[in-house]
Amino acid sequence: MAGLTNALQYRRAGWWRDGTFLDDLRRHTRAHPGKTALVARRVGGETRALTYAELTRLADRCAGALAELGVRPGDTVAVQLTNGWEITVLALGCLRAGARICPLLPIYRRRELEVMLDLTDARVLITEAVHGGEELGELGVRLAGELPSLEHVAVSGGPKPAGALDLHAHFFDTPWEKTRADDLDGREREPDEPFLVLFTSGTTGEPKGVLHSQNTLYAAIRGEAEVFALDGSDVITMVAWNTHYTGFVRGMLMPLSLGATSVFQDSQDGPPTLEMLASYGVTYAYAPPHYLRSLVDAQRAAPRDLGMLRAVISGSAPIPPKLVEEVKEVLGLRLHSLWGMSENGAVTVSRPDDPEDWAVHSDGSPMADMELRIDPIEGQRDGSGVLWVRGPTQCLGYVRRPELYQALLDDEGWFNTDDLARDDGRGGIRITGRAKDTVMRNGLFVPDTELEAALCRHPGVGEASVIGIPVRQGADQVICAVVVPAAGEPPVTLEELRATLKEAEMTPIYWPERLELVDELPKTVTGKVQKTTLRERLA
Repeated sequence: MAGLTNALQYRRAGWWRDGTFLDDLRRHTRAHPGKTALVARRVGGETRALTYAELTRLADRCAGALAELGVRPGDTVAVQLTNGWEITVLALGCLRAGARICPLLPIYRRRELEVMLDLTDARVLITEAVHGGEELGELGVRLAGELPSLEHVAVSGGPKPAGALDLHAHFFDTPWEKTRADDLDGREREPDEPFLVLFTSGTTGEPKGVLHSQNTLYAAIRGEAEVFALDGSDVITMVAWNTHYTGFVRGMLMPLSLGATSVFQDSQDGPPTLEMLASYGVTYAYAPPHYLRSLVDAQRAAPRDLGMLRAVISGSAPIPPKLVEEVKEVLGLRLHSLWGMSENGAVTVSRPDDPEDWAVHSDGSPMADMELRIDPIEGQRDGSGVLWVRGPTQCLGYVRRPELYQALLDDEGWFNTDDLARDDGRGGIRITGRAKDTVMRNGLFVPDTELEAALCRHPGVGEASVIGIPVRQGADQVICAVVVPAAGEPPVTLEELRATLKEAEMTPIYWPERLELVDELPKTVTGKVQKTTLRERLA
């Protein structure tokens, strides 16, 4: 009954609706068919722009191509491609054909793909012929011979392995919208039906297929658009893979829903990203901290006119205070902080009316009527506790793992994020750590996220991660600071870091007892440090 009550509440408030993203596409196509819907750049290669009218036609064509392959409503189509216009068309084609879409990061290989394709019962896999030196097309064909559900593999680029379809020839070059149109009647995904399967890109644990409807995605889109007053006049970019939540939902579906223009490319490096922002007059941009750092460095080295850019947002990993200052200095803009998960998208964000440097102190306040709850931990001095969330952006569950999802819910529908957070004093939160990565000292959780931010204030620190290294069972962990030295600065010492923490008035029991200098930190594609890997290396 609670679930039904919440659904009615979300609809009354407008967070959920009876329309779909295809309805948005058709509405904007009728209003301005020649407007650019998306620009897809391949660094060193072709740039392709599609108008709203072209996007509508190609979506119908793609849906016909899926029908030709025997894809039925409710079937899953897996897409493992680098950023390109094709992903947007495939997403809309799946909606038109009634299929679910499962975007997969290009870095995934056999171990991950076998699990993910099997869990989703994917009938079609669309992949690159080669990525990162690996022959993904050949791997896809082999998996099709091993997994009972996987019937078709389509490959982009060459060479094409035997038994694989050519992606462009089958999906985009053949006018299926004329020959298979009748087969698509009544197929389209409804707004509350499962549509998107996103596998978590966390730092530990078995991947889980997070299942979203169009409405759980729309609520997050509308929430973010309202905070920053986004509309059809905006040019939006997300420096992220389009097969990740950030790129897929906020980078592709959000501009489409608004009637805006989406701009993206197949590189996240600073110089080409800077060129993209300047060349296309981007107004709204998101980048995880490590990509944003590269962008700031590129602008400092060879400034470009970014006069159209009015908002820069970062998240997915802790934001160093120095980066907030440098975005203001180099880009002339305040930096907004954002927190979310694959399970619920963007949940909190710092607001335009927050203090100028609020991203240093907070991960923002909730969007889209999302509710937050912090369960305090007895004796925790900084007020940190386990963060729970509830609201219209929350996913439908985990594919074929209902027991895992139910274990994270309480009787009132609150979802345990497994993050640690404290109140920021303005109705929002500050993420202080990850429960699975917690460092314990004197029976308390060490606020590793804030400790890392404080360490990054030292000029000799480029990046920092704090981990706990066990000494013996039942004993406190050794607090270890793992530091990437700042370019051009002398190597930092443990004594200097401890002095920096003293100046920041951090509690002495949280100070690191060990320092390791490394060339780089192991990370996921979204910039989260893989602390499990660090602990294994340094234990």
